[in-house]
Amino acid sequence: MLSYQHAYHAGNLADLHKHGLLAAMLDYLTRKDKPLSYIETHAGRGLYDLDSAEARKTGEAAAGVDRLALPEGHALARALAAVRARHGARAYPGSPLIAEELLRAGDSLHLAELHPGEQAALTRAVRRARVYRQDGFELAQSLTPPTPRRGLLLCDPSYEVKADYAAVPRHFTRLAKAWNVGILALWYPILRDARHVEMTGALRRAFPEALLSEVGFPPARPGHAMVGSGMFVVNPPYGLAEAAAEITGLIEVQAG
Repeated sequence: MLSYQHAYHAGNLADLHKHGLLAAMLDYLTRKDKPLSYIETHAGRGLYDLDSAEARKTGEAAAGVDRLALPEGHALARALAAVRARHGARAYPGSPLIAEELLRAGDSLHLAELHPGEQAALTRAVRRARVYRQDGFELAQSLTPPTPRRGLLLCDPSYEVKADYAAVPRHFTRLAKAWNVGILALWYPILRDARHVEMTGALRRAFPEALLSEVGFPPARPGHAMVGSGMFVVNPPYGLAEAAAEITGLIEVQAG
């Protein structure tokens, strides 16, 4: 437990899928002049260096953000440009920094991260979000319904153990009951053994109106288990299905 570090995978095709959809949702939410809450259960370090030893070791960004051309004006492209203007051309923002870039001064940001090294780095990276060294699901349960009630929760566990897959539907059911107007977004890896299928089946039974977006791509290197990326969104905002089709289409062309 607590061994996962995203620096090895930052900027890969799965990140572009996850972050493209996250950015699209935040872009939609901020079009209304009403404050909102953002909660993230497994935030990571927030900021990554694509020239780091970890990133160079896997080379996953080379097949991802280094090659994929986002449409001009896409919310993820705007967030990436803003982060790189401050941190350099090889910086890559995790979801906490994407949220900070796209949200406004009156919005609330709550980030949970248990890994001590990642949590310390996250605290240094963010400018105005509140960072908690706490179990993300416990934090989310304690905050929901948040103030403001309008908003989004992103759940991106490490899936270090298979029990994570069984736990997620239970957590989402409780969170949706406490925060019935909140957008609840879950990212998950698609692995060769398809271990996500039981989890997504349970989620679809519990939330039949949710949006499910999946995209497949070749393994990053020989023997690598991940062959795709998935997002499950409860209470998806207007236009998200189209945004998902756009980003998955770009990834499929890139991976093709």
